[in-house]
Amino acid sequence: MARVPSKHERDHHLDFEGFLNNLQDWELSLKDKDKKLKSQSDMGKMEPSMLNAVSNSSNLGVNGRSHESKEPGSGNSKIGAVGVDKRQMVKTSSVNHSSTAREEDYLKKYDAVSRLSSGFMRDDSSVDANSEKELGNEFFKQRKYKEAIDCYSRSLALSPTAVAYANRAMAYLKLKRFQEAEDDCTEALNLDDRYIKAYSRRSTARKELGKLKDSKEDADFALRLEPQNQEIKRQYADAKSLYDNELLKKASASLKGPTQQVQKEVKLDNVPRSMPKISETTRVAAPKTESMEPFISSQKNHNIAKKELKESVQQLAARAASLATAEAAKNIVPPTSAYQFEVSWRGFSGDRTLQTRLLKATNPVALPEIFKNALSAPLLIDVIRCIATFFSDDIDLAVKYLENLPKVSRFNMIIMCLPPADKSDLQRIWDEVFCNKEVAADYVEILQQLCPKYCIIKQ
Repeated sequence: MARVPSKHERDHHLDFEGFLNNLQDWELSLKDKDKKLKSQSDMGKMEPSMLNAVSNSSNLGVNGRSHESKEPGSGNSKIGAVGVDKRQMVKTSSVNHSSTAREEDYLKKYDAVSRLSSGFMRDDSSVDANSEKELGNEFFKQRKYKEAIDCYSRSLALSPTAVAYANRAMAYLKLKRFQEAEDDCTEALNLDDRYIKAYSRRSTARKELGKLKDSKEDADFALRLEPQNQEIKRQYADAKSLYDNELLKKASASLKGPTQQVQKEVKLDNVPRSMPKISETTRVAAPKTESMEPFISSQKNHNIAKKELKESVQQLAARAASLATAEAAKNIVPPTSAYQFEVSWRGFSGDRTLQTRLLKATNPVALPEIFKNALSAPLLIDVIRCIATFFSDDIDLAVKYLENLPKVSRFNMIIMCLPPADKSDLQRIWDEVFCNKEVAADYVEILQQLCPKYCIIKQ
């Protein structure tokens, strides 16, 4: 998805172009001055020869001989003329030397400015976000990951994009800098919350950081976006296996204490070591002799212990689930993106109370901004079912959710493409819950106006 530059970025670009144009105009004006100075320098070089020619012509007669004046003191006059010519030549030479020095100084400054100008032009013409990103890709192919990170960083400084963030995250993964990789993937998803590679790479980073639940959720979300991707399927299976193993370890650790306590209470010392275990049918059919009574008693005790153990495990699991629900309810925070909302929603799957709390923690007006173009049909129907559960208790809030959901991007397309079963269920909820006889008339009017948006047939 192409990123539209902000007004600030466009203004900054126009200012930079104006600066370059001014710099080019200055360069052209300096070139003009340079031409004028060179022409003046050439004229200055011609002046000594011209002065010598004038001096010689003044000292020679018409026939080429020396011109001697008949006037008194003519010899002194000749010498004086020669002295004046020499002084003029010295003066002209000094002027020429000063002009040449100024010219050299000017040329040095001009060359410096020219190099600066050409440097700016090279930067403007060749350095941009996309070229830096492509250069980073080339370094990555060559396994020069640090150089690739530098290129991606320059690209992001010029124009932040989800692709550049995700590419830099991949380079960080190669260098085993997993925290930086996770952060970059998060930045990429803030720019594009349906970018599959960002979810996949963040899943890898979080797995290495030990965040197995988050890793599984990222892989799961990526798989939902692209169900046929075999690589993501394998990644999800791996993340799910690691997370399930972690849960089993935690469950085993929590059950270890109660299990040992129950086993201590079971007394199996009376069971003969040499006597094999017998089935229930065999024990019923066998005669109750005095030699069998200790064994039968111990078997009863063992069965009772197993039953007590099972009940204690169930109670412990129920207690743990209750504590987990209460803790989850405390930690519910308003989601800021479709990803956060859907991950939390699926995490509370099967517990409508927690889903209701999550929905109520979400501002109805913020729904279009949160979901943008990431609202799916199953999630929409599930949210409407949740709204139906608290509709009678908080009609005003429920109606606000129903009013703001149609403002989400692509909502009309989602409603039109609902499966027949979901359409039927939506119609039933609307008729039986949202528009029943107990609903106040002012709310009924609002809901009637919403019927076309939800493709509801008015009864």
